[in-house]
Amino acid sequence: MKRYLLAAMFSLMLAGAAQAECFADYKAKQDSPLRLHYGVVAVPDAACSVRAAAGVIAPRLAKRGWTLLNVVSVFGPDGLAERKANAGAYFLSF
Repeated sequence: MKRYLLAAMFSLMLAGAAQAECFADYKAKQDSPLRLHYGVVAVPDAACSVRAAAGVIAPRLAKRGWTLLNVVSVFGPDGLAERKANAGAYFLSF
């Protein structure tokens, strides 16, 4: 039962992200030991600027122990494919 519920939740998350029109790529870190990652997230259309996206992404990352270093860029759905491989596990995960 849990598997089906988790699968359904994951599908809904991906469907929501796929419908978003604005995405951002960012760099984040954790300390002790130092860990860095590059990721891609969906952001609301109202936050489709580097500055506004940072305000949305930073709290999401902080909840899981990461600190936002910078938002690299914001882009539309056409930029997702080229960034997917580089983001790896952090592709649309926050």
